[in-house]
Order: sequence, then structure tokens, then C-alpha cells
Amino acid sequence: MATISSLFFKTPTKIQYLPKTHKTHFNTPFNLPLSYNSTPKRTGSIGAPTRIRCGLLIEPDGGKLVTLFVEESQRELKKEEGFKLPQIKLTKIDIQWVHVLSEGWASPLKGFMRESEFLQTLHFNSIRVENGSVVNMSVPIVLAIDDKNKNQIGGSTSVALVDDQNNPIAILSDIEIYKHNKEERIARTWGTTAPGLPYADEAITHAGNWLIGGNLEVIDPIKYHDGLDRFRLSPSALRDEFTRRNADAVFAFQLRNPVHNGHALLMTDTRRRLLEMGYKNPVLLLHPLGGYTKADDVPLHWRMKQHEKVLEDGILDPETTVVSIFPSPMHYAGPTEVQWHAKARINAGANFYIVGRDPAGMGHPREKRDLYDADHGKKVLSMAPGLERLNILPFRVAAYDKTKNGMAFFDPCRPQDFIFISGTKMRTLAKNKESPPDGFMCPGGWNVLVEYYDSLAQAENGRVSEPVSV
Repeated sequence: MATISSLFFKTPTKIQYLPKTHKTHFNTPFNLPLSYNSTPKRTGSIGAPTRIRCGLLIEPDGGKLVTLFVEESQRELKKEEGFKLPQIKLTKIDIQWVHVLSEGWASPLKGFMRESEFLQTLHFNSIRVENGSVVNMSVPIVLAIDDKNKNQIGGSTSVALVDDQNNPIAILSDIEIYKHNKEERIARTWGTTAPGLPYADEAITHAGNWLIGGNLEVIDPIKYHDGLDRFRLSPSALRDEFTRRNADAVFAFQLRNPVHNGHALLMTDTRRRLLEMGYKNPVLLLHPLGGYTKADDVPLHWRMKQHEKVLEDGILDPETTVVSIFPSPMHYAGPTEVQWHAKARINAGANFYIVGRDPAGMGHPREKRDLYDADHGKKVLSMAPGLERLNILPFRVAAYDKTKNGMAFFDPCRPQDFIFISGTKMRTLAKNKESPPDGFMCPGGWNVLVEYYDSLAQAENGRVSEPVSV
């Protein structure tokens, strides 16, 4: 019986890109012939017949994966240097961004954004790199400081970034300090300044009035010591794993919720269609978000335990699935944020990205409606600057088919046969320890959800239940 840990650690292969026949970069329809021009283009036509071949994985943004770790032999010296420099104490979310930057998820960024990078991100959702090309960058990766920090830094060109115990974890050098216009940042990232945006309330509204950018040198790899570090594979480690498995296509699926059989149907059907297109060994990157999430989301420990049960119950194939944790914090910024989620997976080696309804969305914080149009995320991804190399796979809608007693793709010709089980309904059933319709979720996975919501009830009564380590 497979466990999540068995999914990690078969030899090098080159992904060929499908040309785009429209002015978008949605993936070419699955029922097209198996031969294409191998050069990725935003517009173009089907070329002369050439069978899809194996080769190297898709290149990272900027052509090179940027990692920002200090050489092991220099780490003690850097720590000593850090104790002598002006210090900036990092929040938990700041440390998550250090993690993201250090491993190259945001390549080609070399540290927290300077003002030019910040403005390009806010206004263009992209940045122009040294060779003149454009890479996607839709979410600001910045570090806020207050007036006291700014005065303490004075004329220093470097600062130490420290944890809550004042231990240096990184050095930021060749620094630039500039104004933190919070209202503009929030408005351009979320499209609203309405109170109640979770990430804004947590990390922006009460943050300092200045931003500091510069080149980042991370002294030691970021670890959380929560029993899940072994699942936090870096882009480099993921690329090695895909190569080891002889992957000739990598399709990524991000989630911050438990996996039900509708998700599994989508992922297995995607692999089947990629095989029909001529790929020999498409590999799924099941990539739950592991950074900051809002209070009512299921915590990471419980989600990972639930994902393990999905693998144990055979809902997904361990031989063609890699489960790893994506360290980024969650913004809930809809079409703006989904570009970041897609771009980061390019750096991890994915050339196909599955996108669903209202990706990275949330309800309006003040009104009873969704904050974003449910279809805008996938539409924006199809046109986003810097994502032309990525094949977008729009979600097919799955629902519970009463005639099959299981999840199936929705058939509009017989809508009366389908039940849509919302997240709210799922949570209500789990809280009440009731079972969903057979075939909605594997029993082991559902039991984890029931256990989680039972733990919340126990916590309200003064008893706390922790998930068993996975």
C-alpha cells in the first residue's frame, strides 16, 4: 500500500511544446493529431509531422533556476556577519517568502523586490530581465519595515534578516528602501480595498510604511520542523525527480483543499488525454499550498494526511504522481494570483497547468458574492505575459452522478442526474459526522475530514486533537 513518502525518490527527457493556434495559450485540443511543430509560439499553425519526442524539462524563467543559498563552507562566517549588521525581524509570512525566493520558485528574482521590480509587478504583472525578455510576475514579493527599522539601518548597505529568536537566517545586500504605498498595492493586487481581505489584513495593513529590496543570501535552507519538511521539495529537487521518472510531460495541480474523487477524475483523465496526444509518461505534480492560508481553510497537516489516504486507497497512482508542498503564502487574489501559481510551476518543471473555476478566489469580504468572475482566472492565464510557454488545461466540471454512484464529468443533456456538493455542504456533513454519497471521496480521506472537524469541536471544549504525522 502506497504512502505519500513513497512517491519521492525513472531518465532525462525533453518536453516539446504544443504551438498555439490562437492568440491565447490554452493547450491545443486533445483530439488533434500527434504531430506538431516543436517550437512554442503564441500564434502559428500546425507544422510538418514530427512525432513528440523526449528530452529536457521546460526551462525555468530567465533560462536558469536561481537559488540563493550561502555556500556551506561560508555559513558560519555569514552568521557572524549577520550579528554585526542592522537586523530586521521577520514574520512567519516573511520567512515563507524567504523560502520561496531561496529555492528559485520566483526565478529570476535574486531577492526581495526593489522599487522597479515592484512597480512592474503591480502595473504589468511581469518584469523585464537583463536580456530584454519578459517573465511573468504578478504578486509583489516584498519586505516591509517601519520607521524604526529604517532609522537603525541608516547608511548601511546590508542588513541581517533574523527569526523570532534573533538568529540570522539571511543577509540582504545592496539594499534599496522605498515607500510602501499600501493602498495602491492592495488595490492593484486584489482589485478592491474593501476591509477583510485575509492576506492584506495579516501582512500589509499593519506592516511598516517602507519596503526594502536587495540581493538575498540565505544562510541555511528553511525548515519548519513540523514533520512535513520531507515533502517540501525545491524546484531543483522536483526537476530531479521528474527526470528520474522519465517524465516527458509534467502537469501541475494546485489545491488548498482536501482531494475528492472529482479532483481525482480530472487528474487521471488529464493523464489519459496526454497519453492520447503522444506523450509516453506524463507525471502529475499534486502540489498543495503550504504557506499562509486563512483561518477557515483546512490546515496543512490535516490536508497532507487526507492526501495520503487518497494515495493509499488507490484513487491516484503513486507511480505517476509526485506529492509535494508549495511553500508560498496564499493571497486569495484571483486572476492576479493564479498567474503566480502557474509561473512558479514552470520553475519546478511543469509545462501543463490545470486551472479550475475561480482559481485563488474568495467571497467578497463585505458583500454576498464572489470577489472575482469565476471564468476570469483561466482567461487571464491564456493571455498573461510571460506564460506563453505554459499549456493551460481548463477544468472540466465534475459533479456527483446519481446514475453511476460516483463523480463524473457533468453532462448538460441530463442535468437532473447530477448533484453539486459545495465546499459548504461538504464541511457541514463532516462536522455532523455524516457520510457523503458513496463515491464522492475515498472513505479514508473522508474519515480524516471528520476527525479534523471533530478536533475543532474538542478545541472549543478545551481539548485539542492533533493529526497523526504523515
